Amino acid sequence: MTTDGDPGSRRLQLYCRIDVTVSDPAALTGHAVAELCAADIDWAQEEDDLPSASAELRADLTRALASVADVTRIVDVIPGVEFRGGVCWAETGPPPASVRASTAG
Repeated sequence: MTTDGDPGSRRLQLYCRIDVTVSDPAALTGHAVAELCAADIDWAQEEDDLPSASAELRADLTRALASVADVTRIVDVIPGVEFRGGVCWAETGPPPASVRASTAG
């Protein structure tokens, strides 16, 4: 393990995969579009515009979920742990065999 300068701290890796059920797709995509609308985006600098980006989120539940999932909040309530970086993604279907095998109890 490595430290970040403080002899009492240790840098660790935390890998996460979360399985969810979307019980209300319209609520999820509506939330994703609302987050997109509230984001400070200079649409003149983007390849698309707000209406087309919103339509993409409404048409793709996986993209909508990935756009609002906040990996930074996973460790918020754990004392003595600071979020340093991470990745959150969404996929359709069951997890790959390699992940299922590693989590089988």
